[in-house]
Amino acid sequence: MFPQVRGQNLNRQLYTLPRDLEGDLNLVILAFWQRQQRSVDTWMPFAEKVSTEHPGFRVYELPVLDRMMIPFRFAIDGGMRSGIPDSGVRGRTITLYLNKSNFLRSLQITDQDTIHSLLVTQQGQVLWRAEGDYNKEKGEGLEAVIEAHLPPSDP
Repeated sequence: MFPQVRGQNLNRQLYTLPRDLEGDLNLVILAFWQRQQRSVDTWMPFAEKVSTEHPGFRVYELPVLDRMMIPFRFAIDGGMRSGIPDSGVRGRTITLYLNKSNFLRSLQITDQDTIHSLLVTQQGQVLWRAEGDYNKEKGEGLEAVIEAHLPPSDP
């Protein structure tokens, strides 16, 4: 289960996750270091394609930082905000400042050296997960789970 956590997107909107995730199914991409943005970006063309085919699907980028970084939140979030001109991308980027160890343990994540992508319901059920960059095999696996749970949009 995805634990209940609070965060704020780069448009300064507050979220309680997973409850406030806007899709019936949500691809939540967890990143732990700034250098992992390139890996996050590998998922975006696929996620954007799926979101056009399945209106109940959304994607979120979640930078995960330890709560000891809260005093630097203004600088960290401001830096990310200024580097992302697209309001839609800022809207789907929700920074989490929390007890990182507890959060990772609750999701059974032991490796922060790579990103983790999770398919999550609003109730917090994790239906699928993968580590690292997007590839065709991961995309096909994820798409099969999405298609089993969401109807495609009308042609």
